[in-house]
Amino acid sequence: MSLEIEATDVIKIILQFCKENALLDSLQAIQNECQVSLNTVDSIETFVSEINNGRWDQVLPVVSRLKLPHGKLESLYELVVLEMVELREVDTARAVLRQTPVFNRMKQEEPDRFLKLEHLCGRTYFDTKEVWAGTSKEKRRAQIAHSLSQEVSTVPPQRLMALIGQALKWQQHQGLLPPGTAFDLFRGTAQGTRDEVERYPSQLDRTIKFGKKSHPECAVFSPDGQMLVTGSADGFIEVWDFITGKLKKDLQYQADEQFMMHDEAVLALSFSKDSELLVSGSQDGKIKVWKVRTGQCLRKYERAHTQGVTAVGFSKDGTHVLSSSYDGLVRVHGIKSGKMLKELRGHTSYVNDAIYSPDGSQVRHSKISLLWWG
Repeated sequence: MSLEIEATDVIKIILQFCKENALLDSLQAIQNECQVSLNTVDSIETFVSEINNGRWDQVLPVVSRLKLPHGKLESLYELVVLEMVELREVDTARAVLRQTPVFNRMKQEEPDRFLKLEHLCGRTYFDTKEVWAGTSKEKRRAQIAHSLSQEVSTVPPQRLMALIGQALKWQQHQGLLPPGTAFDLFRGTAQGTRDEVERYPSQLDRTIKFGKKSHPECAVFSPDGQMLVTGSADGFIEVWDFITGKLKKDLQYQADEQFMMHDEAVLALSFSKDSELLVSGSQDGKIKVWKVRTGQCLRKYERAHTQGVTAVGFSKDGTHVLSSSYDGLVRVHGIKSGKMLKELRGHTSYVNDAIYSPDGSQVRHSKISLLWWG
């Protein structure tokens, strides 16, 4: 039994890839040529909330990338102009009226409606009862928010990469790909040795700014290359879209301004091999294990160390957490049991870092461990 895949769905996946990687010219060109629009937002709840609160500087850039019915667009832009006039930002309202394609269309198809808005811009007063006509600004916002929410959707991020990854895993499971092979996706073959010289970074790509009372203590990329996570002096753990330099709002808890966090400065971070889990260590010696997609704390080690945690890491099978500390100890903690399973002593000062060997069997210090000495 074969699966039927709609061509429009394939195009939407490509459009999502263009959007997530800031290929905006390509996104627009594909939408225009194929007449297929992505019409997705990071969070419908956030989109609706921003409309209800009149945050037009946030709403309009999002709307500009969507394909919406002309009537709904006109209602939205009409409300924006009315609110500008009410705030006596008449020059800005008049500029929007004369320069926006939505109003150019309205001028041709509904000249009376357009002239009414122009007339309001020319008045020296704002008559609330006349303008809102038996309703209110808040109710108009709510109606438009509901209307536009029916036109957009949310989808899991990185669908193209996820589908390719699943396909490669299936091929590997079927024995079509050798385990651990570096794969050239474009050529469809195992990667060979390349003659090109690896170049070191020479240009600043993106800057992420933090508040005056906070600064990052550590940062780590996820193994799948899709997330950058920082741990800060104020205890916050934040997940960033490193392409845009902004917080990832497709994570619902961050969109709701809820964050993974510790009581004190976060000094160490590490991802699990599949990028699903994150382990963090803090100045007060505590360690937490998080599910990144939900922000849920799966395991907490209240007394992992007596001093600040300098390094953390998952075992190869993801069942243990390795940690080192200013207290001079290296410890192994069970994720399922929540207990310390092993303690490695012998350092006379603090331990800067601890790491498992590539095969996960050792932490080199004598015969059972691998340590980078501080």
